[in-house]
Amino acid sequence: MTCTSCTSTIESALQAIRGVQMVQVALATEEAEIHYDPKIVSYNQLVKTIEDTGYEAMLISSGEDISKIDLKIDGVRTDHSMRAIKESLQALPGVQDVNMSLKHNKISVSYKPEMTGPRTFINEIESTGSRSFKASIYPKVGGRETHRKEEIKQYYRSFLWSLVFTVPIFLTSMVFLYIPGIKHAFDTEIVNMMSVGMLLRWVLSTPVQFIIGRRFYSGSYKALRHGSANMDVLIALGTNGAYFYSVYSVLRAATSKDFKGTDFFETSAMLISFILLGKYLEVLAKGKTSEAIAKLMDLAPGTATLLTLDDEGNVMSEEEIDSQLIQKNDVIKVIPGAKVASDGFVIWGQSHVNESMITGEARPVAKRKGDTVIGGTLNVNGVLRIKATWVGSESALSQIVRLVESAQLAKAPVQKFADRISKYFVPLVIIFSFSTWLAWFLAGKFHWYPDSWIPFSMDDFELALQFGISVMVIACPCALGLATPTAVMVGTGVGATQGVLIKGGQALESAHKVNCIVFDKTGTLTVGKPVVIDKRLLTSIAVQDFNELIAATEVNSEHPLAKAIVEHAKKFREDGENLAWPEAQDFISITGHGVKAIVRNKEIIIGNKSLMLDHNIAIPLDAEDILAEAEGKAQTGILVSIDREVAGVLAISDPLKPGAKEAISVLGTMKIRSIMVTGDNFRTANSIANEVGIKTVVAEAKPEQKAEKVKDLQASGYTVAMVGDGINDSPALVAADVGMAIGAGTDIAIEAADIVLMKSNLEDVITAIDLSRRTFFHIRLNYFWALGYNVIGIPIAAGILFPSTRFRLPPWIAGAAMAASSVSVVCCSLLLKYYRRPKKLDKLEMHGIKIE
Repeated sequence: MTCTSCTSTIESALQAIRGVQMVQVALATEEAEIHYDPKIVSYNQLVKTIEDTGYEAMLISSGEDISKIDLKIDGVRTDHSMRAIKESLQALPGVQDVNMSLKHNKISVSYKPEMTGPRTFINEIESTGSRSFKASIYPKVGGRETHRKEEIKQYYRSFLWSLVFTVPIFLTSMVFLYIPGIKHAFDTEIVNMMSVGMLLRWVLSTPVQFIIGRRFYSGSYKALRHGSANMDVLIALGTNGAYFYSVYSVLRAATSKDFKGTDFFETSAMLISFILLGKYLEVLAKGKTSEAIAKLMDLAPGTATLLTLDDEGNVMSEEEIDSQLIQKNDVIKVIPGAKVASDGFVIWGQSHVNESMITGEARPVAKRKGDTVIGGTLNVNGVLRIKATWVGSESALSQIVRLVESAQLAKAPVQKFADRISKYFVPLVIIFSFSTWLAWFLAGKFHWYPDSWIPFSMDDFELALQFGISVMVIACPCALGLATPTAVMVGTGVGATQGVLIKGGQALESAHKVNCIVFDKTGTLTVGKPVVIDKRLLTSIAVQDFNELIAATEVNSEHPLAKAIVEHAKKFREDGENLAWPEAQDFISITGHGVKAIVRNKEIIIGNKSLMLDHNIAIPLDAEDILAEAEGKAQTGILVSIDREVAGVLAISDPLKPGAKEAISVLGTMKIRSIMVTGDNFRTANSIANEVGIKTVVAEAKPEQKAEKVKDLQASGYTVAMVGDGINDSPALVAADVGMAIGAGTDIAIEAADIVLMKSNLEDVITAIDLSRRTFFHIRLNYFWALGYNVIGIPIAAGILFPSTRFRLPPWIAGAAMAASSVSVVCCSLLLKYYRRPKKLDKLEMHGIKIE
């Protein structure tokens, strides 16, 4: 694909297929994402459709590949052996589908990762029949990176071959004219007026035009066949004009005794050479825009140390395996200096782990028993044993790569501007080019300009032709098409390395306009690890019974306050870690208010004051006083009702995040208004807001009220970002122009958000907005350059300066300028790789906080 006209052609062709639901084609990544119904259409048909429109296509992955592995089988010689292996694999629990290819000695297995995995398949294959089979992971052939490298090599080879022919043409037409002896030799006439130089240039330019330049013919033919015109059409028309007029001049000279014509073979050959050089530099630069994904994919280690433990947890054996063979619940040993091979949690050992490559967190994070670790991070100083939880495509690293890939595919709304222009760009350029030639030709014929304007060795027709060809080849739709996607690619890639995952161009475009941010309180402005600091019982219930009832109810919720209550109850258990709370029946979570359940035949309701009032439960004065006292200290008061009687009050404190106050202050200097919306009571919310410097507070808000507040702000003319971390934030995250989920938050919040902050630092909110502003500055710069280049370049090529200055842009220089414009746009986008977060943030010391 060369320009957005190509992407539109492919999108239209795919959308016309029955069963295709949605298509996104990205110029910069050279990828298409297609949502289709596999019952109606197959991916082979989709690939064939793309190829029929004139482009090469290969399948990168399909939805079926999410848990699928290809295995290479050695020692298989007959169909019978292959079928035996297939049957033994199909008998394994968790295996969904098995496909085999005897020709390639390959078996593809689709499976449920929570039930089985590749190591089980290999063991099963090697124990089948006479145990003469050997199985291993099938080596990946091709792939995007290989394809890109091949494309770079192809352009490089084509450019070198074109130089072999173009340099002698350039010398004979431009240099040797000024060396008397050589000039005489090349001016020697062979047949009538046809000289040696003419014939030599014809012979040398023909392979450049038709063999090396074949790609432009095939590209323009396929585009025109589907009713569209792309850059190849302009190049083919421009070079053909120069070449075939030159052929006419040579043949006319050969058949005439007095015809003194000029050939332009150097124009077509040099044009093709410069355009190939431009394309080579462009694909080279475009490869660098996607380096972020390549770096992320390289984080996964190649091997892992698998431990076999006995029932008491002692190590029975160690084995080094391919990290792709890790299965759920495997125990992996990670030594100092080694990469963590899989997502999981620590079951033994203590260490510090450098997670900067995933989260952007500069300082190594302490890990001990029970802490989670992320695959691809670096173990610094201690030995760890980890239990694998998420493997393969379900790992955090794979999900980040997928998120960044889909972000780079998604088009920013500003891209529609380029799409609209490119639709009419090439036809208009062709019309303007023809008009330029005609205007200059008629002006010459009717002597509207003096004969002295016509350069030596040219006539008025040839001068007009040069102007027409220059207009044809200087116009560049590529630069316009690349302006947005390359900047979005680099911007999202840079964001990923800084722990800010931006889900595409739409999120980037909205984020740069943000002038109001709505913050949730718990887990966003506060640490999100609340602790119970006071407990008052108002009835004669035993403390142990009270703790068990509230823990059994709250253990079913993932709200931070619920976790704090469960952790508090654990401290009073004598059986340490062997925790089994009583069973809770009819559990209901009333989002933004609390929870209720039946435990030991008692109705337990835990939540805020309004929840009790909604259930017609009377709140005693003692409880009111305790609530007021807690809320005055910026603590959250929780009421506990047992069988419709308030039995106790819990006071929970959630410390403010270090640096939260400074972050709100920096946002103020960026002219961004900060608002706090929380489900907590007004007094606690106000106390926290005063501490961080937020003036507008909305307290005791239900999830739908948070979303309503966001919509009210939007109606007032604000572009609103919502920063939250919980389920109760997801409606507001969706309603906001930009939803930002704090990385430590819940999966639902992360799913609903447009931007995911991998760290829980508020400084990343500033980084996300600043990066989006910087990216859009580069997009505007790209458009300014791409449009400015065409607006200035086309009139100059048409000869607007010629009457006053005699300045004329030869077609080969126009072609070089066109090639340079695309490369310069990509290079401008690549400057984003050197993005550094605002200096204001460097002054913020954001230390982690640990609560015992």
